[in-house]
Formats: sequence, structure tokens, C-alpha cells
Amino acid sequence: MIRIDAHQHFWRYRGADYPWMTADMAVLRRDWLPADLKPLLDAQRVDACIAVQARADEAENDFLLQLAEANPWIAAVVGWVDLFADDAGARLAHWKRHPRFAGVRHLLQDDPDVAATLADPRFDRGVRAAQEHGLVYEVLVRGAAQLAQAAGFCARHDRHWLVLDHLGKPEIGGDDARWRAALNELAALPHVLCKVSGLVTEAPRWPADAAALRRCLDAALDAFGPQRLLSGSDWPVCLLRADYAAVAAIVDDWAGAALSAGERAALQGGNAARCYGVPR
Repeated sequence: MIRIDAHQHFWRYRGADYPWMTADMAVLRRDWLPADLKPLLDAQRVDACIAVQARADEAENDFLLQLAEANPWIAAVVGWVDLFADDAGARLAHWKRHPRFAGVRHLLQDDPDVAATLADPRFDRGVRAAQEHGLVYEVLVRGAAQLAQAAGFCARHDRHWLVLDHLGKPEIGGDDARWRAALNELAALPHVLCKVSGLVTEAPRWPADAAALRRCLDAALDAFGPQRLLSGSDWPVCLLRADYAAVAAIVDDWAGAALSAGERAALQGGNAARCYGVPR
């Protein structure tokens, strides 16, 4: 069995490149590189990781791919391309030539009008091109309203895998009926997978919200089943709430009680290997 952390980030910090790192995120405002992560992976017996973009710039694709070439345990890269651009297809083809470039994402959660973005024919064309090139598209939305808006978009882009990041960022500890309904709507689409990642930073009263977080994991399992869930740390962003070991324990402890050994293997690596084309 291969264990894969399906969602983490690397960066060389420069304030102008990462404006989303506000003053209260001091722990993030430094370089975070493979040498920082590898001991944490080893301690949890995690074999590989998927490095995901953290800024909207193709220069980061080069940076992450160079790290992957130097560190074979960085099994795949999810990068960024301007999917609205007229030449998005050509840019995607360029990056796809690198064997570890496995997907792209657009930060939908930051768009002022997510519904307008999802209906934009230029964006549609870009995501369609990504799927034609065999690239995963990762859906990053925040909360029940944005999650519900993404359902129609996900339904019409069914030529390759889509991956929902961070369970759609539910409101941990709040009224989650709308979020559950939207999650179930996406889960009805067999080409959509879901990352159980990034939850600890959505928990405003962590660790007091631990029980509410586990209910979110239960909802994800009920919706997607064990064969379409991927486990990820969201390191180093998770450090805003908890260290790597604590974040890993959240999912590992839950999975130990809720899943069979084979199902845990799928969650903890098998599903990510299948989705991102990671050799076993």
C-alpha cells in the first residue's frame, strides 16, 4: 500500500506573491520547502505527496516541478494556468508534457461572483481543455452556497476527474443542512472525488470543534463512499490550527473506527494514486 498526502503546499515566501497571507498568519510567512515536510511524512509513514499551487502564477508551476524532480516523493503537481485565456489549451499542453504535472485549479472561493465564473464560456473552454489533456481539475469553493453553485458546472465537465478540495469548506459547528445537500448533489456525479483535508482551519474553536469535524467526515463518507475520498493535510496552512501529526491523527483515528483496512488504504493513498496517475 502506498500512502499519499493528497494536498499540501510549498513556497518561498515573498509578501507580494502571497497577499492572502495576512498579518495574523505569521506562521505561514516564511519559506516552507521539502526539507521541512519530509521528516513529518516519514514520522507518519506517508510515502508521497501531491503538491498544490498556492498562487495564481505559472512561475509556481516551474518551482513545484523543479522540487518534484529533486524529490521523487513529490508524486504529482497541481498547478495553475489562466483558464480564461485564449491560449489556455496550448498552455495546458505545454505543462502536461511534464510527467508529474497532473492537474490545475482556479481559486473559485476568491471570485466575487462564483456563479458568473462558472457560467463564463471562456472558463468552460479552459476546464474542458484541461480535461481533454487528461488533467484533474480541483474545485475550490467555500461554504454551502458556493458548493451548490458548482453542481451544474461539475455535471457538464465529466470527461476526467474533478476533485472537490477540503469538503467544500463547510461551516464547522454551524448549521450544515445546506452544505450536506450540496455535497450529496456533487457526490451523485461519479467523476467527482473529494479531499478530506483543510478542515482544521475551518474550525474556529479547535479543538473544541473536534466532534463537529468528525460529523463532517461522516457526511463525506456517506456521500462519496470510501473509494472517492482522498486524505490530505493542507500543510503548512494547517499550522494555523494544528501541527502535521495532529491533523493526520484527525483522519486516521476517524478512519480507524469507520473504515475497513482496504477502505483505509483507498482513502490514505489508493484513490489519490488512481486519480493523479501515481505509479504504485
